[in-house]
Amino acid sequence: MTAQTGQSLPRPSPKRRLRILTWHVHGNYLYSLTQLEHEFIIPVTSDNRPSYSGLGDKIPWGKNVHMVDADKLREQELDCIIYQSRQAFEEDRHLLLTEQQIKLPCIYIEHNPPEPHPTNTQHFFRHEQGILVHVTHYNALMWDSAGMPVAVVEHGVPDIDGVQYSGELKRGIVVINHLGRRGRRVGADIYDWTRAQLPLELIGMGSESISGGLGEVPNMDVPAHVARYRFFFSPIRYASLGLSLVEAMLAGVPVLGIAATELNQVIRNGINGYVDTKPSVLVEVGQELLQDPGLARKWGAEARRTARERFSIQRFVADWDRVLEELMEASNGSPRT
Repeated sequence: MTAQTGQSLPRPSPKRRLRILTWHVHGNYLYSLTQLEHEFIIPVTSDNRPSYSGLGDKIPWGKNVHMVDADKLREQELDCIIYQSRQAFEEDRHLLLTEQQIKLPCIYIEHNPPEPHPTNTQHFFRHEQGILVHVTHYNALMWDSAGMPVAVVEHGVPDIDGVQYSGELKRGIVVINHLGRRGRRVGADIYDWTRAQLPLELIGMGSESISGGLGEVPNMDVPAHVARYRFFFSPIRYASLGLSLVEAMLAGVPVLGIAATELNQVIRNGINGYVDTKPSVLVEVGQELLQDPGLARKWGAEARRTARERFSIQRFVADWDRVLEELMEASNGSPRT
């Protein structure tokens, strides 16, 4: 099954408010996911190790989000589980959950395209009552799902109140976590080469160690920070469509980027930005935007329109409601355990 996106379909009313176990893997994505009208159980540990850290106060979490000691998950009444990392599915569930909980209807959200091979990598997720959910159609196309039911739910971003594009800084902005460590896959070399031709700055975890890096910006402050730059630049060769890029578009920032993975299905050249496989072409377009703020503002307005139509939180929630409804119907609405 595939949840179609970009359509104005009615949101189904959930048969009941579900209690869903999931993990804190990507903060901004989890924030969007918890806009659904269900209860979310988030496991945490005292050592704040990856996927088990406290939620903190950088994001305005709703009252439907509940942190629970990971060692006490067996005591929780659950309706279904949403896995978001291989470790949680292959290892942690056997350590933290009861046999009955492990058998509950479940979803695996795959946030990334396949590795190590882009076409011949079989996904590891297998479950008798499971659905594999991809965040882009490109990812779904490239992964070998090996017969598992598949859905695509594209990103959804809550409306950004009070943020307006100014483009006052005659520079481009790049938003990537750990760019230096992740290397060529996310375009570290392209960033370096392009920065020698165009004024670029970088934000994200670990960025302070890289030329032009400004360090990490709090999650909820990123759109306002990015809206001051003339354009958003994506040097990424191989990764999913970033939420920060969608947030930039929603703030009215035009996008320039490498025409790879899902990005060339989002950006229309000369309309809401520009993508190409040749960095030299992107440099030329970037220079044009630096000299013509009116053009940048025009493209940015179209980028905002695209984001509001394709990546609205209302569409995201409706898609997820349909996936959860199908999941629970296929399992005959398994009782909480």
